Amino acid sequence: MAAGKSTAHDLGAHICFADESGQSLIPPKGRTWAPRGARPVVRVAGRRGGRVNIAGAVCFRPGYRPRMFYKLHVYHGRRGEPKSFAWSDYRDFIRMVHLQLGTPVVWVWDNLNVHLQQELFDFEAEHKDWLVIFHLPPYAPEINPQEGIWSLLKRALADFAAADLAHLTRAIKRKLKRIQYRPHLIVGCLPTTGLDLDGLIDEPDIADST
Repeated sequence: MAAGKSTAHDLGAHICFADESGQSLIPPKGRTWAPRGARPVVRVAGRRGGRVNIAGAVCFRPGYRPRMFYKLHVYHGRRGEPKSFAWSDYRDFIRMVHLQLGTPVVWVWDNLNVHLQQELFDFEAEHKDWLVIFHLPPYAPEINPQEGIWSLLKRALADFAAADLAHLTRAIKRKLKRIQYRPHLIVGCLPTTGLDLDGLIDEPDIADST
C-alpha cells in the first residue's frame, strides 16, 4: 500500500479501492424490536435465479472529498446470459471513474480471476499516462475500504422484500446514491482497514459534484 500511496502522490492521482458484491431477491437478515413471542415475519419471493451484481470503488485524494462510484449488472437467470461482469465491463468502469474524477487513477483491487485477464493488463499498458493498477494480497478483504460500503448497503437492505429484480435494482441505486452524498460514511470505512492513508482524507476546501 505504501507503493500505491506514493504513486498516487507523484501522479496527483486519486487512489481508488474497488470490489464487487451482489444481492438476490432473498434479503439479508436484520434485527428489529418486537413483543416477546411475536417475532415479525417478512415474506419474500424466494426465487434464487436472479441477482443484482455491483462493482464499486471508493476514491481518495488530498484536498478533495472522498468519492464512491458503482456499476450494476442485473442477471435474470436466463440461459446464455452473463452471470456477472466481464473484463470489458471493468475496463469501462475504470474509464468512467477516471473521466468523472478528471485525474490519473491508482486502481487497487483483489486477485479475482477476471481482474487478472490479459486484456486488463493491456488496457493498463495502453493508458499508463493516467492508470496504474495494484493488486491486494490474496484473502485480504479486510484491508479494502470498499467492503465497508457493502456492509452499509447490506444493513440498509436488511429484511427488504423486493417484488422483483427491477424493484431490487431501484432500491440498491437509491441506497448507494445516499452513500455517495455522505462523504463521512465513505471516510468511516477506512479505520477498520488499518491502512495508513494519512494525507488522503484531508478536509476539502471545495465540493466537487457527483
